[in-house]
Amino acid sequence: MIRKIIKINEDKCNGCGLCANACHEGAIEIIDGKAKLVRENFCDGFGDCLPECPTGAISFEEREAPEYDEKAVLEAKERKKMDEMKHMHNGGGCPGSHIKQFHHNEDEPPASSVKPVSRLGQWPCQIKLVPTQAPFFEGAKLLIAADCTSYAYANMHEDFMKGKITVIGCPKLDAVDYTDKLTAIIRDNDIKSVTIVRMEVPCCGGLQMAAENALKESGKFIPWQVVTISTDGRILD
Repeated sequence: MIRKIIKINEDKCNGCGLCANACHEGAIEIIDGKAKLVRENFCDGFGDCLPECPTGAISFEEREAPEYDEKAVLEAKERKKMDEMKHMHNGGGCPGSHIKQFHHNEDEPPASSVKPVSRLGQWPCQIKLVPTQAPFFEGAKLLIAADCTSYAYANMHEDFMKGKITVIGCPKLDAVDYTDKLTAIIRDNDIKSVTIVRMEVPCCGGLQMAAENALKESGKFIPWQVVTISTDGRILD
């Protein structure tokens, strides 16, 4: 039958997995780092995945496709629910939510006995709350950081936040594409540089992609870099 169904442009896909999470029917999977429509009969054609994609890789098309099979979807959801319960029991699940425990030497003294100082230069700092234009953005070095980085990386304030204006967010929890907001901040203010600090987990790719797209769409040539933090608090690159 001819019907509306999603189409995924793999060239634009960054493999963040947000579309797969948004697809309640389980029609999309991440395979070899790319989102793929693996079950056409599971796609209802409503497109819950479209607004979640930070790169605009998903669109609609009308073509020959199997009819939406609601019964099969419900059966698959029930199987998935049972599998998730087993995975949680065995420590499995989403790569970004795997259970880990880190054993640090609690008796080891900190590198410095000096009381830490906050380097947060403004308020608010959440990307969703911060205005697109503000005095603190003028001439600023902008830090775009994933929420978890400040907890995973012990010296976040001194190594990354000091001397910068910091905005933070989590594309998975906020369920939003930050591109437009970040584009306005970079375009409409005198931003001197951009540093992106993200976690190694796949969902943080949405934050990095939004920041990179914002830099491109701003029409400005600004020095920028990406730093990745491991889940146990190390700088990976």
